Amino acid sequence: MSTTKLHRPLLSSPLSPPRGHCRTRRSILLLLSSALLPPPTSLSASPPPTFNPVSEFERNASAELSRRVSEAIRLLELARDFQARGDFSQALDSFSLVIKDYKDFAFTDYARVGRALALYEVGDRDEAIAEMEDVSISLKGYPEIHAALAAALYEDKHAPLLAENQFTIATLLDPHYADISYVRETRHWPPSLISSLQHFITLS
Repeated sequence: MSTTKLHRPLLSSPLSPPRGHCRTRRSILLLLSSALLPPPTSLSASPPPTFNPVSEFERNASAELSRRVSEAIRLLELARDFQARGDFSQALDSFSLVIKDYKDFAFTDYARVGRALALYEVGDRDEAIAEMEDVSISLKGYPEIHAALAAALYEDKHAPLLAENQFTIATLLDPHYADISYVRETRHWPPSLISSLQHFITLS
Protein backbone atom coordinates (compact mmCIF):
# COMPACT_ATOMS: atom_id res chain seq x y z
CA MET A 1 0.00 0.00 0.00
CA SER A 2 1.57 3.17 -1.18
CA THR A 3 1.51 6.17 0.89
CA THR A 4 0.95 9.57 -0.62
CA LYS A 5 3.05 12.34 0.74
CA LEU A 6 1.17 15.37 1.49
CA HIS A 7 2.95 18.60 0.48
CA ARG A 8 2.30 21.65 2.51
CA PRO A 9 1.90 24.74 0.42
CA LEU A 10 4.86 27.09 0.60
CA LEU A 11 4.06 30.11 2.53
CA SER A 12 5.50 33.48 1.68
CA SER A 13 8.39 34.48 3.84
CA PRO A 14 7.25 36.73 6.62
CA LEU A 15 10.24 39.02 5.76
CA SER A 16 9.19 39.59 2.10
CA PRO A 17 6.67 42.37 1.51
CA PRO A 18 3.72 41.73 -0.74
CA ARG A 19 4.29 42.20 -4.45
CA GLY A 20 1.82 45.00 -4.74
CA HIS A 21 3.61 46.85 -1.99
CA CYS A 22 6.96 46.62 -3.91
CA ARG A 23 5.43 48.08 -7.05
CA THR A 24 3.99 50.96 -5.10
CA ARG A 25 7.31 51.67 -3.39
CA ARG A 26 9.18 51.72 -6.75
CA SER A 27 6.67 54.15 -8.16
CA ILE A 28 7.16 56.50 -5.22
CA LEU A 29 10.96 56.34 -5.57
CA LEU A 30 10.75 57.17 -9.28
CA LEU A 31 8.52 60.13 -8.59
CA LEU A 32 10.90 61.44 -5.93
CA SER A 33 13.92 61.01 -8.24
CA SER A 34 12.19 62.95 -11.00
CA ALA A 35 11.40 65.77 -8.61
CA LEU A 36 15.05 66.03 -7.48
CA LEU A 37 16.61 66.04 -10.98
CA PRO A 38 17.33 69.48 -12.54
CA PRO A 39 15.16 70.47 -15.47
CA PRO A 40 16.61 69.68 -18.90
CA THR A 41 18.73 72.46 -20.39
CA SER A 42 17.40 74.01 -23.55
CA LEU A 43 19.80 73.80 -26.47
CA SER A 44 18.81 77.32 -27.50
CA ALA A 45 19.88 78.87 -24.18
CA SER A 46 22.55 81.62 -24.51
CA PRO A 47 26.12 80.58 -23.58
CA PRO A 48 27.66 81.93 -20.40
CA PRO A 49 29.56 85.22 -20.77
CA THR A 50 33.26 84.84 -21.56
CA PHE A 51 35.88 86.23 -19.19
CA ASN A 52 37.69 89.33 -20.49
CA PRO A 53 40.92 90.08 -18.58
CA VAL A 54 41.09 93.67 -19.94
CA SER A 55 38.87 96.14 -18.13
CA GLU A 56 37.01 98.95 -19.85
CA PHE A 57 39.29 101.45 -18.12
CA GLU A 58 42.36 99.71 -19.57
CA ARG A 59 40.83 99.67 -23.05
CA ASN A 60 40.09 103.40 -22.85
CA ALA A 61 43.58 104.15 -21.57
CA SER A 62 45.13 102.14 -24.41
CA ALA A 63 43.01 103.95 -27.00
CA GLU A 64 44.03 107.34 -25.56
CA LEU A 65 47.71 106.37 -25.60
CA SER A 66 47.45 105.27 -29.24
CA ARG A 67 45.79 108.56 -30.12
CA ARG A 68 48.56 110.60 -28.43
CA VAL A 69 51.34 108.59 -30.08
CA SER A 70 49.73 109.08 -33.51
CA GLU A 71 49.36 112.83 -32.93
CA ALA A 72 52.96 113.19 -31.73
CA ILE A 73 54.29 111.33 -34.77
CA ARG A 74 52.12 113.47 -37.07
CA LEU A 75 53.57 116.66 -35.57
CA LEU A 76 57.11 115.30 -35.80
CA GLU A 77 56.61 114.45 -39.47
CA LEU A 78 55.16 117.91 -40.07
CA ALA A 79 58.17 119.57 -38.43
CA ARG A 80 60.56 117.52 -40.57
CA ASP A 81 58.59 118.48 -43.66
CA PHE A 82 58.97 122.19 -42.81
CA GLN A 83 62.69 121.59 -42.26
CA ALA A 84 63.04 119.85 -45.64
CA ARG A 85 61.35 122.84 -47.31
CA GLY A 86 63.68 125.27 -45.59
CA ASP A 87 60.97 126.82 -43.41
CA PHE A 88 62.93 126.71 -40.18
CA SER A 89 60.62 129.06 -38.28
CA GLN A 90 57.65 126.72 -38.78
CA ALA A 91 59.88 123.74 -38.12
CA LEU A 92 60.98 125.29 -34.84
CA ASP A 93 57.34 125.81 -33.77
CA SER A 94 56.34 122.24 -34.63
CA PHE A 95 59.38 120.64 -33.00
CA SER A 96 58.76 122.75 -29.88
CA LEU A 97 55.11 121.66 -29.76
CA VAL A 98 56.09 117.98 -29.85
CA ILE A 99 58.51 118.54 -26.96
CA LYS A 100 55.98 120.55 -24.94
CA ASP A 101 52.94 118.28 -25.32
CA TYR A 102 54.56 114.84 -25.58
CA LYS A 103 57.66 115.04 -23.38
CA ASP A 104 56.65 111.75 -21.71
CA PHE A 105 57.52 109.88 -24.94
CA ALA A 106 61.13 108.82 -25.43
CA PHE A 107 61.13 109.67 -29.14
CA THR A 108 60.70 113.39 -28.35
CA ASP A 109 64.51 113.49 -27.99
CA TYR A 110 64.59 113.32 -31.80
CA ALA A 111 62.33 116.35 -31.88
CA ARG A 112 64.89 118.08 -29.66
CA VAL A 113 67.56 117.40 -32.30
CA GLY A 114 65.40 119.07 -34.93
CA ARG A 115 64.60 121.95 -32.59
CA ALA A 116 68.30 122.53 -31.89
CA LEU A 117 69.10 122.67 -35.61
CA ALA A 118 66.22 125.08 -36.26
CA LEU A 119 67.23 127.24 -33.28
CA TYR A 120 70.73 127.50 -34.68
CA GLU A 121 69.27 128.99 -37.86
CA VAL A 122 66.50 131.29 -36.63
CA GLY A 123 66.93 131.55 -32.87
CA ASP A 124 69.54 131.85 -30.18
CA ARG A 125 72.73 129.97 -31.07
CA ASP A 126 73.80 129.68 -27.44
CA GLU A 127 70.46 128.07 -26.62
CA ALA A 128 70.82 125.81 -29.66
CA ILE A 129 74.29 124.64 -28.55
CA ALA A 130 73.06 124.05 -24.99
CA GLU A 131 70.25 121.90 -26.44
CA MET A 132 72.74 119.99 -28.60
CA GLU A 133 75.00 119.30 -25.62
CA ASP A 134 72.08 118.04 -23.55
CA VAL A 135 70.72 115.81 -26.32
CA SER A 136 74.19 114.46 -27.11
CA ILE A 137 74.02 112.86 -23.66
CA SER A 138 70.43 111.55 -23.79
CA LEU A 139 70.95 110.33 -27.38
CA LYS A 140 74.59 109.38 -27.04
CA GLY A 141 75.62 107.51 -30.16
CA TYR A 142 73.13 109.29 -32.45
CA PRO A 143 75.54 110.55 -35.14
CA GLU A 144 73.59 113.60 -36.31
CA ILE A 145 73.62 115.35 -32.95
CA HIS A 146 77.37 114.72 -32.52
CA ALA A 147 78.13 116.12 -35.99
CA ALA A 148 75.95 119.20 -35.43
CA LEU A 149 77.54 119.84 -32.06
CA ALA A 150 81.02 119.51 -33.58
CA ALA A 151 80.22 122.17 -36.17
CA ALA A 152 78.72 124.53 -33.59
CA LEU A 153 81.53 124.08 -31.06
CA TYR A 154 84.14 124.85 -33.70
CA GLU A 155 82.38 127.84 -35.21
CA ASP A 156 80.75 129.50 -32.20
CA LYS A 157 82.66 128.33 -29.15
CA HIS A 158 86.10 128.19 -30.79
CA ALA A 159 86.71 124.80 -29.21
CA PRO A 160 88.44 122.72 -31.91
CA LEU A 161 89.44 119.86 -29.61
CA LEU A 162 85.91 119.38 -28.28
CA ALA A 163 84.61 119.67 -31.82
CA GLU A 164 87.05 117.02 -33.00
CA ASN A 165 85.93 114.61 -30.28
CA GLN A 166 82.27 115.01 -31.25
CA PHE A 167 83.00 114.70 -34.96
CA THR A 168 85.03 111.53 -34.42
CA ILE A 169 82.04 109.95 -32.68
CA ALA A 170 79.71 111.04 -35.48
CA THR A 171 81.84 109.80 -38.38
CA LEU A 172 82.73 106.51 -36.72
CA LEU A 173 79.00 105.81 -36.45
CA ASP A 174 78.09 107.24 -39.85
CA PRO A 175 80.82 108.46 -42.26
CA HIS A 176 78.20 110.34 -44.31
CA TYR A 177 78.47 113.29 -41.94
CA ALA A 178 81.84 114.18 -43.45
CA ASP A 179 79.98 114.86 -46.71
CA ILE A 180 78.50 118.36 -46.99
CA SER A 181 76.06 117.31 -49.73
CA TYR A 182 74.66 114.61 -47.42
CA VAL A 183 73.78 116.99 -44.61
CA ARG A 184 72.35 119.49 -47.10
CA GLU A 185 70.28 117.22 -49.34
CA THR A 186 69.47 114.23 -47.14
CA ARG A 187 69.45 115.60 -43.59
CA HIS A 188 68.19 119.07 -44.62
CA TRP A 189 70.42 121.01 -42.27
CA PRO A 190 69.97 124.78 -42.14
CA PRO A 191 72.42 126.87 -44.21
CA SER A 192 74.16 128.38 -41.18
CA LEU A 193 74.98 124.96 -39.68
CA ILE A 194 76.15 123.65 -43.07
CA SER A 195 78.51 126.62 -43.27
CA SER A 196 79.83 125.90 -39.76
CA LEU A 197 80.44 122.25 -40.66
CA GLN A 198 82.23 123.31 -43.83
CA HIS A 199 84.52 125.56 -41.84
CA PHE A 200 85.29 122.76 -39.42
CA ILE A 201 86.05 120.18 -42.11
CA THR A 202 88.34 122.58 -43.97
CA LEU A 203 89.70 124.06 -40.72
CA SER A 204 88.96 127.51 -42.04
